[in-house]
Amino acid sequence: MRKTTRGLLIAAMLLASAAHAGGQREEALSANVRASLQRALADTAVTRTAFRERADEHAWLKEMSRRLAKRMPNEAERLEFLTTLHWEASRAGVDPQLMLGLIQVESGFRKYAVSPVGARGYTQVMPFWLKAIGSPDHNLFQLRTNLRYGALILRHYIDIERGDLFRALGRYNGSLGRPEYPNLVVGAWKRHWDYIPPTRSASAAADPRS
Repeated sequence: MRKTTRGLLIAAMLLASAAHAGGQREEALSANVRASLQRALADTAVTRTAFRERADEHAWLKEMSRRLAKRMPNEAERLEFLTTLHWEASRAGVDPQLMLGLIQVESGFRKYAVSPVGARGYTQVMPFWLKAIGSPDHNLFQLRTNLRYGALILRHYIDIERGDLFRALGRYNGSLGRPEYPNLVVGAWKRHWDYIPPTRSASAAADPRS
């Protein structure tokens, strides 16, 4: 009886977590938007954060690494993830800490997560985006590729919703108009990842839309 009850509880937890995984819905893109997103995807990879000052970079990486350690035990993997995430989120004009909250809800920081509807990787990107703005040979389980797609897609939805983050997050999850998912992401962001650099010298990388 105990084993059965435990099994049901585990199954319920898995279903609950899966319900929050990515489910972006395919929509027609204007030629300009498609071209802008394609240019951003093709931009050169950079192996650093978007901070101007090394001291700020070091402080952010140290603090975020401490917070992420239980979810991602390998330090080298953790630092590569955080460095890549900070650059890709910043260049897309998205708060890196918000992206950490989104990833926590979407995949639980599991690189190879796959949702019931086929969304992939850390940011749970739907495969139709490969055809829409990318290339069939793009690997959505590759760290930089996944984070770049995720950040650009969220930025795209924020633009569509004219800065309304809650509606943009609803679009990202395929649950536009419902409060559960946006509340989960913003809650995770504010509870676990909110951070202010000591000297506020962090700068976003060049906006790919410009």
